[in-house]
Amino acid sequence: MKEKYELLCSLKVIEVEIAELARYAKEFDGCYDLLRSKLDDLCAFIISKENSKKWSDWSELKEVQVLARKLRETSVNALCDVEKYQSNRAGQVGLPVGEYLSSLTQSVRDEYSSFGIHRESNILFVGSGAFPTTALTIAKETGASVTCLDIDQEAIDLSREVVRKTGLEEQITFLHGDIHAQHEFQDITHVFIASLVQDKHDVIRVLKEKVREGTKVIVRFGNGLKSLFNYPIDDAISDNWVQRNISFESRDKIYETLVLEKRSKVMT
Repeated sequence: MKEKYELLCSLKVIEVEIAELARYAKEFDGCYDLLRSKLDDLCAFIISKENSKKWSDWSELKEVQVLARKLRETSVNALCDVEKYQSNRAGQVGLPVGEYLSSLTQSVRDEYSSFGIHRESNILFVGSGAFPTTALTIAKETGASVTCLDIDQEAIDLSREVVRKTGLEEQITFLHGDIHAQHEFQDITHVFIASLVQDKHDVIRVLKEKVREGTKVIVRFGNGLKSLFNYPIDDAISDNWVQRNISFESRDKIYETLVLEKRSKVMT
């Protein structure tokens, strides 16, 4: 029983700390470093084996579920704020570092190595955000072309400026708006769906109608304890996709990865 209350207290305390630091950061931008550090703490929390055991034992409790959803919304909003701050500061102090970005960058490297991304690839990144780490890493290290799509115009504007400062304008382009309104998908070889995209099933349904056969869709998500910092996804994916869950050598991933490949019409 003690572990139950440890989990409840941890969820409450982390949420309050992140929420307060996010509020303070709007008053004094020096608090963004504190907020980023607290988000790094959350990353460590969700990959802890001890915390995973507590989650496995107590996650069905309604109180735990309510606190978990609240923490996820708070952490997602805080990360969006931090990314916008980092984009604004990138030209002055260089690209940021931190546990979250370091883990994300390594995950991106694992992904592009595993999914055959190279110079001739055309990538669509859905939910690219204000600091497009995935796009920057793939474009710089593989030479692939990346199109970033986001519904937040401010995030697009900030990302575009970061890309300009890194000299990758010819490889990284931007689209603002909802995926339903986009049409040019036939040249896309790979699609990344960000872990912070909430309605992943809707995006997947749209992609099913628009991408060509053989296109790989890399879905980032977080189930279980990792849902505290990522939107989850269930297993009810259409049969029109060939599916495989990916496990990389490193277990310290802040999100999970599902790969979908559009099924050929001749397949049964």
